[in-house]
Amino acid sequence: MTIALRRPLTVEDYVAWAKSQPERQRTELINGQVVAMAPERVEHGEVKLAAAIALRAAVTRAGLDCHVLGDGMTVRIDDHTGYEPDALVYCGERLARGSMIVAAPVIVVEVLSPTTAHTDTSAKLIGYFKLPSIAHYLVLDPDARSVTHHARDRRPEVLATGWLRLDPPGLDLAVEELLGAA
Repeated sequence: MTIALRRPLTVEDYVAWAKSQPERQRTELINGQVVAMAPERVEHGEVKLAAAIALRAAVTRAGLDCHVLGDGMTVRIDDHTGYEPDALVYCGERLARGSMIVAAPVIVVEVLSPTTAHTDTSAKLIGYFKLPSIAHYLVLDPDARSVTHHARDRRPEVLATGWLRLDPPGLDLAVEELLGAA
């Protein structure tokens, strides 16, 4: 569902608009239009949380100067498109308090749902890799219990078990950790 506004928004306009809303609702900015996101199924929420926890544990094990964030942060694709991945990793200095945009994520994660599967595997795949910082795009399927690993300049890999190497930044984690308990 598109939220009717008077004119197409830039990502900066979108963030200002989102800050002004009395209640936080899940939205993304697509081609200048604010698009509401559907409520989530329990399996979506469980896998999203498991992925963020697994990524944080992997960052800690690796001793990297990287940070993991769950959903709610905006990744600016271009002037009029900002996606909100289900989890992400960025490295370097911690974002300033009050930030809502992650400028240079290294890893982005989307969890498939019936309403987002097409967009997550097409427009978002293309959009995320427009950003030079993104090295890995993980698409988690809670129904098939699989992870599709898209890495820059490599063929996608679909895994249901085993280990995943995300380099850069230098993380190793089990596919089962990303998907959580069945």
